[in-house]
Amino acid sequence: MIITRSPLRICLGGGGTDLPSYYRQHTGFVISAAINRYVYITINEAFRPRILVKYSKFEEVDRVEEIQHPIIREALKLTGVTGPYLEIVSLSDIPAGTGMGSSGSFTTALLSALHTLKRDFILPQDLAEQACHIELNLLNEPVGKQDQYIAAFGGITCFQFLPDDRVVVEPLKLAGETLANLEDNLLLFFTGSSRNASDILRDQDSKTKQNNSEMIENLHFTKELGVKSRDALVAGNLKRFAELMNVHWEHKKKRSPGMSNGEIDRLYELARTNGALGGKLIGAGGGGFLMLYTEEKTRLRAAMRAAGLREVRMQFDFAGTSVVAHS
Repeated sequence: MIITRSPLRICLGGGGTDLPSYYRQHTGFVISAAINRYVYITINEAFRPRILVKYSKFEEVDRVEEIQHPIIREALKLTGVTGPYLEIVSLSDIPAGTGMGSSGSFTTALLSALHTLKRDFILPQDLAEQACHIELNLLNEPVGKQDQYIAAFGGITCFQFLPDDRVVVEPLKLAGETLANLEDNLLLFFTGSSRNASDILRDQDSKTKQNNSEMIENLHFTKELGVKSRDALVAGNLKRFAELMNVHWEHKKKRSPGMSNGEIDRLYELARTNGALGGKLIGAGGGGFLMLYTEEKTRLRAAMRAAGLREVRMQFDFAGTSVVAHS
């Protein structure tokens, strides 16, 4: 039996500039942080000569080509794992569609398990690139590269996405006190709704490819905010980081009409009036988790709990995609 896990993530700045439609022309920059909420993949030897796949659905097939789950099918083909005595099971701490990059975490965890099965050692950079190849090139999903890279590397990490498709990876060096305060003062609350990010990302992707000036300028400004956020974190100025996160959210909402809605705006304003210095909706928008920075945690938690929101406690993960068990 093989068990692997990949961390989910929160984006701390520059989100959206990791799509090829933007970075291949302008270079992207994202700060991302892996958290201790995971996607798990278990691979086991099946009792009968069949391929069993268990996720939100159950599949039992004879051949890899018959698998309906596109990522599982393409990952098996890419790694050359054909079965037939094969059982693959996936579990997640947080549901998909909540803005934490679960698809990238799923793909990296699956690839890691398959490489372990074949006794292949794979570096984080190669693991991330293979995951990107499956999602972006083979399946033509309108996604960026942030999720796969942060899942593979872990930590609080800066990624520069270059026009030639290379990715420069730079772990963010934070003072111990800054790191502890950031982890302690960032709160995550589930808005109660999940969504498929594809429509929002496809709209951004399409407008960027059409060289829509409003979208390009929005992403330029987002990248600039990402760089400023990095500088604020390195300097230990967390109040400045929170202010930039607020500017980012107000700017991000202009990117697509589906980015926010009346209920999310109401909840964000409630948070702001109860001690949140800044925050934003994680991911492409439309639902999922509100990430808020506060130095008044008791007050903010009480207000959000009274509004019916569930908090998910988190710490940073510095291991990235890893093999939990191999027997």
